[in-house]
Amino acid sequence: MARPRKPLLSRERIVTAASALVDSEGLAAVSTRRLAAELGVSGPSLYNHFATKDEILEAVADAVSAQVDLSMFDESDERDWRTALHDWAVSYRAALSDHPNIVPVLAGGPGRRPAGLRVADAVFGAMVRAGWPPAQATYIGALMRYFVTGSALGSFARGFVDDETAYDPADYPHLGQAHLLAEHRQKVDNGAFETGLRALVDGLALQFTAVRPVRDKG
Repeated sequence: MARPRKPLLSRERIVTAASALVDSEGLAAVSTRRLAAELGVSGPSLYNHFATKDEILEAVADAVSAQVDLSMFDESDERDWRTALHDWAVSYRAALSDHPNIVPVLAGGPGRRPAGLRVADAVFGAMVRAGWPPAQATYIGALMRYFVTGSALGSFARGFVDDETAYDPADYPHLGQAHLLAEHRQKVDNGAFETGLRALVDGLALQFTAVRPVRDKG
């Protein structure tokens, strides 16, 4: 009876294994030796697909970028730029929140990653089509990356311990309920993100009324 053949090694299999390792143990856990063991192959065989560990991590980051919804930036989509920017940011954060350990790589920018560049291209193109000057459209793309990646790097609520005795009212008179934050982490963090996102988009809308007449005159 013939032995079952092992699945052929591919970039996709390597990225899937690396992504699972990053999600469960963090960036430091990834090495070619560890990945080879996870995949049941010899270490050198990985180099037929990726030259370095950093290339593998870049591919993992790009796979996360590929999960971000960009449909709201299609020219056929009827959402205005404010709604599109809001909906995209929600999708962007959701993708990052599902894979928080890869966020430091994503925070460095798209580099040469195809999916990351498609995200940047879609945002910039949509803002320019909406009437933003190119320079301002660039600033908006940068601003949104700062805001979304920052929110995905960690949890505000989880930063407070759930021990009521840690918040002596003599020292912290306004933190009497802080021990409850961790228990309601998702609600607190989502509420904070939504509050900040709406304030950000509303603020941009005010700027838009100032730059639009200048663009129209040009």
